[in-house]
Amino acid sequence: MKHVPNILSSLRIILAPIFLFMYVQDELIWRSLSIAVFATAAVTDFFDGKIARRYNLESKLGIFLDPLADKFLTFAGFLCLPFLDPEQFPWWAVSLIVIRDVGVTLLRLYTNRKNITLETRFTAKAKTMVQMIFLYAVILIGVFKQADIEFADLAVQFFNTGILYYAMMFVTALTVYSGIEYLWVNKDVLGNQKD
Repeated sequence: MKHVPNILSSLRIILAPIFLFMYVQDELIWRSLSIAVFATAAVTDFFDGKIARRYNLESKLGIFLDPLADKFLTFAGFLCLPFLDPEQFPWWAVSLIVIRDVGVTLLRLYTNRKNITLETRFTAKAKTMVQMIFLYAVILIGVFKQADIEFADLAVQFFNTGILYYAMMFVTALTVYSGIEYLWVNKDVLGNQKD
């Protein structure tokens, strides 16, 4: 039982690139199946944390793997968006999101090794929630847009409104702002560190 949380985190890391590969295919069947892969990966995120807390199975490896697996899944989600529509989901916006999250994750891993606790603001938690809701919505709409079903026309019309571009800009701005805020509120702790 003690290895289950880390196994689930590792599974999420494996599933993330599989999801990305499947989602960017032109065939509807691949894109539809990718949703099941993404959902499975998201479920592992829920259960690895729940099991670790319930059975007190937190470990240094788990502290490293869990956020890493989360980022793999989030990055896979954002990287597939320009394949849907590079104008509404520009690569520069995806790059900013990835750079911010990689930077903060590396900083947290470094400070954890130094036994330093950094303050996490509500903005960072809100950012994660907004990112995931946005990703779930867009990747589902992307499947509906391609499918020959009742929702297809609605999905196409929704894409054509341009609202997803503004949603992407909001998510990007919130992500970058939360990264800047994270560095600002922890500047005293970080400034006192010496190698």
